[in-house]
Amino acid sequence: MKLNIAVLSGDGIGPEVTQQAIKALNAVAVECNHQFYFKPAEVGAIAIDRTGTPLPESTLALCKDTDAILFGSIGHPKYDNDPKAKVRPEQGLLALRKSLGLYANIRPVKAYETLLDQSPLKREIISGTDILMFRELTGGIYFGQKELSEDGNSASDLCVYHKHEIERIAHLAFKAAQNRRKKVTLVDKANVLESSRLWRRVVQEIALDYPEVSFDVLFVDNAAMQLILNPSDFDVLLTENMFGDILSDEASVIGGSIGLLASASVGDQYALFEPIHGSYPQATGKGIANPIASILSAAMLLQHFDLHKEAQMIEEAVEKALELDIVTPDLNPSNTGITTSMVGDFIYDYILHPEDRHLNSKHVYLGQSTII
Repeated sequence: MKLNIAVLSGDGIGPEVTQQAIKALNAVAVECNHQFYFKPAEVGAIAIDRTGTPLPESTLALCKDTDAILFGSIGHPKYDNDPKAKVRPEQGLLALRKSLGLYANIRPVKAYETLLDQSPLKREIISGTDILMFRELTGGIYFGQKELSEDGNSASDLCVYHKHEIERIAHLAFKAAQNRRKKVTLVDKANVLESSRLWRRVVQEIALDYPEVSFDVLFVDNAAMQLILNPSDFDVLLTENMFGDILSDEASVIGGSIGLLASASVGDQYALFEPIHGSYPQATGKGIANPIASILSAAMLLQHFDLHKEAQMIEEAVEKALELDIVTPDLNPSNTGITTSMVGDFIYDYILHPEDRHLNSKHVYLGQSTII
């Protein structure tokens, strides 16, 4: 298969982790005789500094002219620490989602057996956790009308949802559940929010079209608690934009690091794949950023094009890296000598040569890897 992939590495650690995802895709291309062409473009703080806008027209045009988008991260302290800044890096990602119609964000949350003791939660609580979170991405309070009074003493953000916005992501969630454990949980705040009451009514109606899938609802405050107390009870979790943003970050503690969580943002025509972590500017250039979420985002990209065997090759390489403890310090603080690039190199090697002896021992591998 031939794929043209826009690469929007962004800010902070974005370029470092995205490069490791590209390594994994290049290994798959070699092993499976595919052709992947990577086309870079700027977004976020680096784009503001160079062009004055977080999403240049040239970047948007490239995204519309490629098959998929591999995204890094955006954000910089000089904008984060300035509440008066009118132009912000995050506006680039929001505009990209809106312009490309990326209405569904899909985030897998998995408790890896080899990392159960890395989580702050008890092993017996998180063991077996395998959640697929569906977050609506182009509606709600993030895109509603925003007002600030002239005296600066009052502000408002409008949360608006339309029926069709709810319907399209709900169908995706139920279809995904059909191929999993056949359970969908809607998270809302229908006891106080009118927008949540619309969500509940629409999704309840859609649930009738999927009789083989069980359906239940949780208020968002209860869902936040249950994600910590009983995460393995969830299968497919469906929710609106802001709730999904918060809950998916909360769920990162299940795996032990936010650096493990990949995501796909899809619409009817375009698709973007990114780690859910931020730009982590404090780690930029230090070689300590965890690239696994970005690498797993590359696996989700392959799945999107029905390259399931190829995606599995990346996933198995990640599992092997975790098993052999070839991970960055966020997962093992004693691994001060293992860098972002070394993790990516191992995964590249393993995809191409899974049978090699030196790839089954951490110490032997680190001494013999041929990739510099």
